[in-house]
Amino acid sequence: MKNLEQSNYSSALQTVRDLKAKYGTTWDAISPENAARMATQNRFKTGLDIAKYTAAIMRKDMAAYDNDASNYTQSLGSWHGFVAQQNIIAVKKHHKTTSKRYIYLSGWMVAALRSEFGPLPDQSMHEKTTVPNLIKEIYDFLRQADAIELNDLFRRLEKGEDVQDQIDNFETHIVPIIADIDAGFGNEEATYLLTKKMIEAGACAIQIENQVSDAKQCGHQDGKVTVPHEDFLSKINAIRYAFLELGVEEGVIVARTDSEGASLTQKLPVSTEPGDLASQYLAFVEAEQITIDQAKEDDVLLKRDGKLVRPVRLPNGLYQFKEGTNIDRVVLDCITSLQNGADLLWIETPTPNVKQIAHMVNRIREVVPNAKLVYNNSPSFNWTLNFRNQAYDEMIAEGENMTGYDRNNLMDVAYDNSELCHRADDKIRTFQRDSSKEAGIFHHLITLPTYHTTALHMNDLTQGYYGKEGMLAYVKGVQRQEIRKGVACVKHQRMAGSNLGDDHKTFFAGDKALKADGAKNTSDQFETKKVAQVGELV
Repeated sequence: MKNLEQSNYSSALQTVRDLKAKYGTTWDAISPENAARMATQNRFKTGLDIAKYTAAIMRKDMAAYDNDASNYTQSLGSWHGFVAQQNIIAVKKHHKTTSKRYIYLSGWMVAALRSEFGPLPDQSMHEKTTVPNLIKEIYDFLRQADAIELNDLFRRLEKGEDVQDQIDNFETHIVPIIADIDAGFGNEEATYLLTKKMIEAGACAIQIENQVSDAKQCGHQDGKVTVPHEDFLSKINAIRYAFLELGVEEGVIVARTDSEGASLTQKLPVSTEPGDLASQYLAFVEAEQITIDQAKEDDVLLKRDGKLVRPVRLPNGLYQFKEGTNIDRVVLDCITSLQNGADLLWIETPTPNVKQIAHMVNRIREVVPNAKLVYNNSPSFNWTLNFRNQAYDEMIAEGENMTGYDRNNLMDVAYDNSELCHRADDKIRTFQRDSSKEAGIFHHLITLPTYHTTALHMNDLTQGYYGKEGMLAYVKGVQRQEIRKGVACVKHQRMAGSNLGDDHKTFFAGDKALKADGAKNTSDQFETKKVAQVGELV
């Protein structure tokens, strides 16, 4: 007999009918139709179900990208389940499918917005449990979106509408999450244990960086300290073991290198033979040639090319890399990670420049031809200024007369309708497409978009609401826009599950159920035959 985890309505229906026959009159109050409907509205019963399902999606998408670079994927960072839910609801509404759209879970936003310590910088100071808790929260909200939309369809079916095909071919809101584990929050055992919690919550892709756990910095800040390759690979192994232990064979590991902007290392690895990984890492360390007589008490010394050298050691005990070795270190990091179990790469860069990214990726692909990136389209970049500078350089190279532009003030609003602006904005618009084709970027994400949109929208609303506009600021800027753009949560009671709960209470208590959706429900004010979309005539 099939169990109730079967998501197909007809299968679930037959299962409950068989159970009713087995248990007799004690199950008289249970409606097979209602039970099957509830089972259909909750396709994924555990986080592991989600992780297995979404891992398969990512693997399929990765293969599609290998065949055609136009098949890149995208995500937006979310710091709350509701934010992620509204993101995916909007994706389905505007683009008709969630295909190739994921969710990114940023350690930066967890630290800044979800820690019990209060707002923190991105330095791995937040609680380990916060990340798996947020993953679970996001999937709770996405499963609720499934249940609400399917419940609406079942209601329409009961009223005689022909929506059975929409029910049978319903596309879930469950999409892959790429989850940030920072530098692993401790040693490799700590990384393994935290990874398991993240997978059990539903994560199919874990992103880990090669910084020192207890000295971790945001990738767009100074003071980053990297670890030797062997240390990083042990954590990649720990993540893979966690995936395998939990039965998520297709789990994805994203190996991030911060070497482009990192100038320090905490450890000098032990080389066992010339040219091994430790030896290659040590070759990047800045050192000065000395004689044994010049050595100080307790100095750390290395033999390099037959000569005695002293690594440059800072007062804090950290060692310094040679200037100008950052790109070579990035390339070696990436090749080593892919050759030792990682599936995707993440390279932190100082600017979003397609040619600079491609330069590194092409070197990696000389060794690993199918190397591909997850790339942070970061709000830490000044996109307008970066691309206006790129457009300026191109126009100069083409012999354009640039005397009308002040190179030191290209952000000036006066340039917003200029040829320079149009060129720069077009490059921004096509950045994801171009870099996926030319620089091996499989997945584009914005780490902190909803952090910034929340701040921007509150700025705009409070300016008017506490000013002369008063309540009109909310009505014009929020509610009227929700109505006209068909934003689901304009009926916030429904979005919170009120209608779904009413139907469930009816299943449980029949006519005795006390329901919220009555004549005095003010949400009925939003029930109209047709709401004109912006720019549309009714």
